[in-house]
Amino acid sequence: MASKRPFTEEDFTCPVCCDIFSDPVLLRCGHSVCRDCIQQYWTTKGSRECPLCRKRSTKNPPVNLALKNLSLAFLDYRGPSEELCEVHRERLSLFCLHDEELMCVVCRESHQHRNHACRPVSEIAEEHKRVFRSELDLLTRKKKILEHAKFECSHQAEHICHQASHTEKSIRKDFKHLHQLLYDEEKAMLVALRKEKNQKTQVMKNKIVKINEEILSLPKTIEELRGKLNTGDVQFLQSFKDMLERAQNMNQEAETVQGGLIDTAEYLGNLKFKVWSKIRASISYTPVVLDPNTANSQLILSEDLTCVRDRDEQEEEDIVGVQLPDNPERFDRCPCVLGSVGYSSGTHIWDVDVGDSTFWMLGVTTESAKRKGTNSFPSEVWCIGYDNNTLSLKAPQESCISLIWCEKPKQVRVNLNLAEGQISFSDPLSKTLYHTFTTRYTEKFFPFFCSLCSISSLRILPVVKLSKRDIKSVQKLL
Repeated sequence: MASKRPFTEEDFTCPVCCDIFSDPVLLRCGHSVCRDCIQQYWTTKGSRECPLCRKRSTKNPPVNLALKNLSLAFLDYRGPSEELCEVHRERLSLFCLHDEELMCVVCRESHQHRNHACRPVSEIAEEHKRVFRSELDLLTRKKKILEHAKFECSHQAEHICHQASHTEKSIRKDFKHLHQLLYDEEKAMLVALRKEKNQKTQVMKNKIVKINEEILSLPKTIEELRGKLNTGDVQFLQSFKDMLERAQNMNQEAETVQGGLIDTAEYLGNLKFKVWSKIRASISYTPVVLDPNTANSQLILSEDLTCVRDRDEQEEEDIVGVQLPDNPERFDRCPCVLGSVGYSSGTHIWDVDVGDSTFWMLGVTTESAKRKGTNSFPSEVWCIGYDNNTLSLKAPQESCISLIWCEKPKQVRVNLNLAEGQISFSDPLSKTLYHTFTTRYTEKFFPFFCSLCSISSLRILPVVKLSKRDIKSVQKLL
């Protein structure tokens, strides 16, 4: 009994389009062709003949239903054309691990792949899908991260507008105050000038009146004295001394007024500097200004950025829904804030009024100190603090120093000497030095403040007297 020959792709290939049959029709001669192919062939040829044997056929050949069903079954078995081996036209069911390429069962027996390890496509595809799913998960997470970043950027953009508006109002307010001080100083100076002008003008008027009176009296006196010359010699000699003295007195030069002119130099000499000096006396200067962009959202900073305290319960209720941007500089969990300027050289001193605050920390920290994701304070902090009626000192990699022998201070002085690498804490009122830390850190240092008390603020005290360097800087500007 003869063995059955397996179907091949050629058995289901249209002789005209050379592709798998699509809606095949049966010609009178027994050959089958796609319906569209035979119609197009007949239109081009001009006669209804078979493309293979040239025999004529009917105008509307019937559908070869059996061949159509077999063609569809073959397509399902073979799968899409891209899943077939281009050389052997067999299903790509194996994956060569050596060459990392797809192959069919015939390719595996070829000289190129005979000694190569291979595995089923389904296994390799599943492994690659797991890797791909992992990448897709990463992309999904990245999408969420980008969406959060977009939200943060939008939030920061909104906050920037709020900051700009608030800062503009503060600038206008402060300049209005400065303008008022300048206006008051200008008004006072013009009043003094007007007063001096009126006084010295009146002196001149009085002097003119006196001179006019003297001018009017002189002709009469001259005539009277001239008449004495015509008297007798005895009478003349008897009255000579009196008349001579009278004539000499009238011949004396008119008195001049010393300092009669306006003292212009008093008003115009170093005018800008003197005005600045007077205004300076009424305006405070603090060596450290707080940076609101670093402040934890729990803290409240004063309008001039020199005071900080914790929020109370009512204030926390008032800010529900109001969230500060989570920018990189901000402490997100610790109730801390930094000074606006960092120091990498020189000596810097500032005093802080701690008042009645029940929990506070003051000192310095490094620029790289961690500000995110921790409830504890940054480790790179040199500070003095007060909590539970206890004063203590803290520094990186050092044990906490308890100052049980010290009373709670009203003011604390921080002295940062970067030339010597020293950080000192003292009480400026009692002149008590608490401690001096020595550090080898070389990065930039920032003033550090922490408050967990809502009833009393930490206040950076103004400098009473400017240094010579500051005065010289102002003089250059003026």
